[in-house]
Amino acid sequence: MQAYDFILIGTGQASFTILSELIPTGTRIAVIEGGRFGGTCVNYGCTPTKTLVAAARAAYMARRANDFGVVLPGDGNHHIEDIRVDWQHGIKRALDNRQGTNEWMDGFLDENVDLYRGWAQFESEKTVRINDDVIEGETIYIHTGASPRVPDIPGIDSVPYLTSTNLLELPDLPEHIVIVGGSYIGLEYSQIFRRFGAQVTVIEHSDQIMTREDPDIAQIAREVLEGEGINFVTGASVTRVANNNGGVDVIVEQGGAEHTIHGSHLLLAVGRTPNTANLGLEKAGIETTERGYVKVDEHLRTNVPGVFAVGDVNGHGAFTHTSVNDGEIILNNLNGGDRSVNDRFLTYALFMDPPLGRVGMNETMAKQSDRKLLMGTMDMASISRAKEKDETAGKVKVIVDAETDTFVGATVFGTGGDEIVNMFTIAMYTGVPCRTFRDSVLVHPTVAELLPYIIRDMKPVN
Repeated sequence: MQAYDFILIGTGQASFTILSELIPTGTRIAVIEGGRFGGTCVNYGCTPTKTLVAAARAAYMARRANDFGVVLPGDGNHHIEDIRVDWQHGIKRALDNRQGTNEWMDGFLDENVDLYRGWAQFESEKTVRINDDVIEGETIYIHTGASPRVPDIPGIDSVPYLTSTNLLELPDLPEHIVIVGGSYIGLEYSQIFRRFGAQVTVIEHSDQIMTREDPDIAQIAREVLEGEGINFVTGASVTRVANNNGGVDVIVEQGGAEHTIHGSHLLLAVGRTPNTANLGLEKAGIETTERGYVKVDEHLRTNVPGVFAVGDVNGHGAFTHTSVNDGEIILNNLNGGDRSVNDRFLTYALFMDPPLGRVGMNETMAKQSDRKLLMGTMDMASISRAKEKDETAGKVKVIVDAETDTFVGATVFGTGGDEIVNMFTIAMYTGVPCRTFRDSVLVHPTVAELLPYIIRDMKPVN
């Protein structure tokens, strides 16, 4: 049996963060991967989807050319409305982007570690089987990620449904795609498909899309997407689905009545499930939560000494940046530090257009808190740069602790929101006083320059 100092199961972003410091030490390292290198981000998430988002925005802005005085050349027979998007080209570009990263990761691992290609299963606390190989590790990192959840809908096995994983294999643009799920993945894809030219219907169980966000923020997002022609069916439950001449009938119950939505394709975007079912965790005595996540403490340790879980599989974040941070926590603790998951603030973005950036508390959470909090707000329509770009949809909310004069949350929904929110994230980590932020001199003309003015007119949340 081959013995190692470290075994890494999975090649997501935490693994490469950890390997960047482990490899130079000369320790014995094994890496196990049964799928594509790079995890969800590289293969099915950030890399390909943001490539498609960019293509969809290019089409959207081309169709808006007349708004900016841009006129198509030609003989007068061409119109902005005639602009179409080549789905196959868009998909190829997305897959090419991920392929380059895959190939680099493959070469890097093959050169620097013992790479086992196959699916891992624990045989005991410190032994793992990969096909016919059984290896032993002093320290083991579980980094197997998560997969799209497929709900138990009657008839689901009779239709060729899509998830965020197999969607990238679509050869042609759907005529009418029905998306079950009105949260981040569903909304991002709804706009991509619509801007590429498909009809889109989104079904959401709750009355509000984006249920993690404040109601007014969610409403703005809905109005933006409806303005682009996306149809929403909210407060609705999918009762069953059926094949209809190669298309799909989605039967929903809404307000006590049933009706049928016919689409050419069905996309399920209703959350993700941790990849733990086939790991043999029970043989190692590794505990999981009721939802299947590997149980870890604040330092990412499982109940078995020497076994850790990082990334989506531990339930402490479902983002690339939290996965990377998990890797940094591991390295810090290996070097005698005390960083933990309790140190980080919730921060993320929704990459629809305009994007939403969020860190810490939103208004809904602030109202439920017993702390003395202040909030400042500003509509994007009041910000000059947004008006100059003719991208005025959105809103900014900043929440400050009245007693410590420090930021506790921010929502930046609008042009540049995914980038701008990082200003508040850094301020929260460094503890920069609100007054220091307020007195900063920022570049004009930008959206960010107005943020200090927002906090000059803050009011109590409650």
